[in-house]
Amino acid sequence: MGKLNVFTNLRRIIPIFDHSVSSWALEARLLRWLTFIWLFVGLIMLFSASYPVADARQHDGLYYFKRQIIWVLVSLVIFNIIVNLPLRKILGISHWFLILFLLLIFVTLIPGLGKKAFDAARWIAIGPIPIQPSELIKPFLVLQSARLFGQWERVSWRIRLTWLGIFGLVLLGILAQPNLSTTALCGMTIWLIALAAGLPYKYLGGTAFGGVLLAVLSISIKEYQRKRVMSFLNPWADATGDGYQLVQSLLAVGSGETWGSGFGFSQQKLFYLPIQDTDFIFAVFAEEFGFIGGVVLLVLLAIFATLALVVALRAKTPVNRLVAIGVMILMVGQSLLHIGVATGSLPTTGLPLPMFSYGGNSMIASLVSAGLLIRVARESNEAEVVPLRSPNPDNQRQRRRFFQRNNTK
Repeated sequence: MGKLNVFTNLRRIIPIFDHSVSSWALEARLLRWLTFIWLFVGLIMLFSASYPVADARQHDGLYYFKRQIIWVLVSLVIFNIIVNLPLRKILGISHWFLILFLLLIFVTLIPGLGKKAFDAARWIAIGPIPIQPSELIKPFLVLQSARLFGQWERVSWRIRLTWLGIFGLVLLGILAQPNLSTTALCGMTIWLIALAAGLPYKYLGGTAFGGVLLAVLSISIKEYQRKRVMSFLNPWADATGDGYQLVQSLLAVGSGETWGSGFGFSQQKLFYLPIQDTDFIFAVFAEEFGFIGGVVLLVLLAIFATLALVVALRAKTPVNRLVAIGVMILMVGQSLLHIGVATGSLPTTGLPLPMFSYGGNSMIASLVSAGLLIRVARESNEAEVVPLRSPNPDNQRQRRRFFQRNNTK
């Protein structure tokens, strides 16, 4: 009996062996399949975008793809644990993870401990494993924001101010790395969750003004951020300098035309477009799959957002509802910001495209977020779901007796 329980528990943490899916609510099953489709397309795209760079740098075209597969397998195990774990238990420990990653964010600022990438200290190396706490903290910011704002009227001002202070430290820590794009994304996510919770506009207006002021101050102080904004307004004015990334991205998107050049046939990824496997992977996608491919991806995001809103509307508690809304903002919002950067609609930033861009930390954060949304969907409709067949013969006998009694009457 003990071995059977162990085997059952192991099956529940591996997605392809989780047979409980057939009893899930419709929204949960649809979100699960949509997540897997998103992940599959992202892996295919990463294979194409990263091959030339991996071949040149590592002498193995599959180097980044193979590492990403390992991260995907780890992330899927975490994903399946989350979808099978009651949300109240996850919420009960979320604050510890938030505080841990907050501490790690400040560790990245210590010279010698934080690893730099593009003049920003965003990483900590634990052996061969790079940790990016600003990515990993995102789903826990959603959880803790939902937990605070969903119970806003029932908690004291001491608790409110404590957590608002912690949120402020998170944003300041990420901004100090410096990482303005992630700071803006996290700040907007917290603010929109508070808006959805119905907080008074005087609080929301004040924090929005403070956030905009902080962003303007950062751009004023950091010369490279100011240059990015100026080059975004007219990238062709300095096409070989500050506007180079955006110009090459626009050339890739434009080259795709209607149907694209075909999978694997992007020209811009051949060392013209910088960081094409992370920050500009959508440009490679648009070049290879064209306008039609871009529209299909946007439709996928729209379906994901619609399902998330349906789940939020059907959620049984305010906290669950805000978790669903927060995940939608995080996943869809970050995707749209990435696409906006690649198409020149927004200033150049370093946001990855969820489940497309190379990086284990981003993959874990994305699948944890998707798992949280599916868990909310399961809890919203579990009472309404009736399995097509019952594995328990006693239940079948009881049902048969019930119908027999009714028929004799």
